[in-house]
Amino acid sequence: MTPDNLQSEPLPETGQPVGLTVDTTPAQRPGPVTLQGRYGRVEKLKAEHAADLWDLVKGRDDIWTYMSAYGPFADDGAFAKWLATRLPLEDPYSYGIIDKNNRCVGIATLMEIRPATCVIEVGHIVYSPALQKTPLGTEAQYLLARYAFETLGYRRYEWKCNAHNAPSRRAALRYGFTFEGILRQHMFAKGRNRDTAMFSMLDGKWPARKAAFERWLAPENFGADGQQKVSLSELNGAAQ
Repeated sequence: MTPDNLQSEPLPETGQPVGLTVDTTPAQRPGPVTLQGRYGRVEKLKAEHAADLWDLVKGRDDIWTYMSAYGPFADDGAFAKWLATRLPLEDPYSYGIIDKNNRCVGIATLMEIRPATCVIEVGHIVYSPALQKTPLGTEAQYLLARYAFETLGYRRYEWKCNAHNAPSRRAALRYGFTFEGILRQHMFAKGRNRDTAMFSMLDGKWPARKAAFERWLAPENFGADGQQKVSLSELNGAAQ
């Protein structure tokens, strides 16, 4: 039996199973958009975001442990210098996550951008303590996924992380990504071996994932104490 994630059809000439026919129109590259949400927004990363974000991440070396090539930073100057190097890059394309007080509380990027095959990854995710475990943290992921699928036209949306990074792996599953396996000795990370956990979300699954995100983010999903009534993991589990 062919698994659901290996859908096929018979090749007319031979009857052998092959992949489904698809639209091969290339996707678009990410750009300097503003993605407005209920709890905040996502916008192109700017130099002026450095000061706000540094105030939130300074002294939190644990945020940088699983970043492959940078961090932690000794001071605000080193952090601002690093952030400035991200601004002109087309891949990864960096976005600031902005709260309702117009404060930058995190960074996420769209990267490994392959328009010809309509594949893109969300990564280089830096969530300050002010963003972690908040509705805006989840909303930012929803806004970027919606942008990738619905505006840019990607059909495969990837999430990769160090296989030892348990919080990142849990987050991927919570957001509705499917675990695909471990790429062993995939890369070097700060002089260490990195095994990489691979996750993906496909365009055919996006409508169900979108519905789960939107139901979770709805104000009625939160009580007066701010606690969720139904978890996103539950919603995505029900949508499998």
